[in-house]
Amino acid sequence: MQVMRILAATSGLILTTTLLSVPAQATTHGIELKFLGRFATGAVGVGASEITAYDPVTRRVFVVNAQDGTVDVLDIRDPRRPKKVNTLVTPGANSVAVKKGIVAVAQQAAVKTDPGTVSFFMASTGHKLREARVGALPDMVTFTPDGDTVVVANEGEPSSYCADGVDPEGSVSIVNVKRGTVKTASFRAYNGKEDLLRAKGVRIYGPNATAAQDFEPEYIATDKSGRTAWVSLQENNAIAIVDLKHARVKEIVPLGLKDHSKPGAGIDASDKDGKIDIRPRPVLGMYQPDALASFESRGRTYLVAANEGDAREYDCFAEEVRVADLTLARLDAEVLKKDAELGRLTVTSTSPKNAAGDTTELHALGARSISIRSAAGALVWDSGDQLEKLVARKLPAQFNADQENDSFDSRSDNKGPEPEGVAIGTVKGRTYAFAGLERVGGIVAYDLGNPSRPSLAGYVSSRDFTGDVEAGTAGDVGPEGVLFIPAAQSPTFRPLLVVGHEISGTTAIYEVR
Repeated sequence: MQVMRILAATSGLILTTTLLSVPAQATTHGIELKFLGRFATGAVGVGASEITAYDPVTRRVFVVNAQDGTVDVLDIRDPRRPKKVNTLVTPGANSVAVKKGIVAVAQQAAVKTDPGTVSFFMASTGHKLREARVGALPDMVTFTPDGDTVVVANEGEPSSYCADGVDPEGSVSIVNVKRGTVKTASFRAYNGKEDLLRAKGVRIYGPNATAAQDFEPEYIATDKSGRTAWVSLQENNAIAIVDLKHARVKEIVPLGLKDHSKPGAGIDASDKDGKIDIRPRPVLGMYQPDALASFESRGRTYLVAANEGDAREYDCFAEEVRVADLTLARLDAEVLKKDAELGRLTVTSTSPKNAAGDTTELHALGARSISIRSAAGALVWDSGDQLEKLVARKLPAQFNADQENDSFDSRSDNKGPEPEGVAIGTVKGRTYAFAGLERVGGIVAYDLGNPSRPSLAGYVSSRDFTGDVEAGTAGDVGPEGVLFIPAAQSPTFRPLLVVGHEISGTTAIYEVR
């Protein structure tokens, strides 16, 4: 794949745009993802199975049950028949991680704009050890590889953008596991530099928000030394690079824009044309990754990003708008605004405008792809339109379906298959990325043997499109957290994937062959 950077002057801002050619294919080392079993909570559509974590000593999986405010503990010694053996009482639980027999749970406060906590439990008994206070809305927690430190993404979402709303600052908490002491990597050093950041392509756009308030940490990946963390700032279309030893944000890296007008980077933009129509469009996609994961290749660290996309929708400010409702500064505006073209496509209302207020560029939410980035945040590879084409090939009758059955094409206007969770795993010496497609469902695997030319290696879906989602008969719907268990730690001595599904309320287990 050829990657080229250009600078486009728009409304006084300098935006970095990534132009994509057709993704190059490396030699494919295919794998089989075989469904083994599932645990069903019986609660549908309420987030009863979200993020998952695994303790290899007890062979237990810990699953965030947001509906009950608990972490469900599943015994997977027989992964074909996982069973619930314990419950951790964790009101406001958003995320869970396990290392060296210790379970860490990120919990938001009853009022989400108040400081949250991280609670620590024994994996073997469920006994609570201690808790530490962190920032507002701790949304993700992870251990450093040595298990001595927990890193927390404090999203700091506002209650609203109205005059009486509360907008806490986003931050990253660094917790010493043994002592429970907390250091905070703050974004306050960027307050007053908002215009400079915007000029570099970082989105800072919440009404009346400072940089520290506007940055909303979503997900964290660390390097193998535990010294550096990469934090996705999803709504801001950026990544923060954090020095964990000194609890300092070293850099904010804008992720640029994906040019969907290029061959190999097209999208299906309409949910009203009744067909699969993936082709180049005059649209720029904001990558806006949710989950990040890191891996090493030939001594270099890389990031895998699931480019889900996300919009802000609050009282007094909501950014989503359809192209048909905009005034476009284009000669072909009326053609583009037809339903079968771009009229139905959801974009951000903050897309660039000229002096007359007409929209000059269309910025779509998310990139409908998986990306590889360098440790500095530079784009190395992007899957282009491979995910939509994969679904079109494997599930043509359910192409770009939503989380209800009989919803063919309904997400084409808004983020497509919506890749969200991602995990890295090694199978027989080769490194793979596994990503969940939140809307249509299923897990896609990429061979990362060559980080600049990953290849599609497998896909599995345990969703039953003939069932009833609300009745709980549709299998696994809405993958959220993706977890890889290496063969050496697996109860079957074969690699496993464990996936929490927030819509079906199920935890599914797959064997990687």
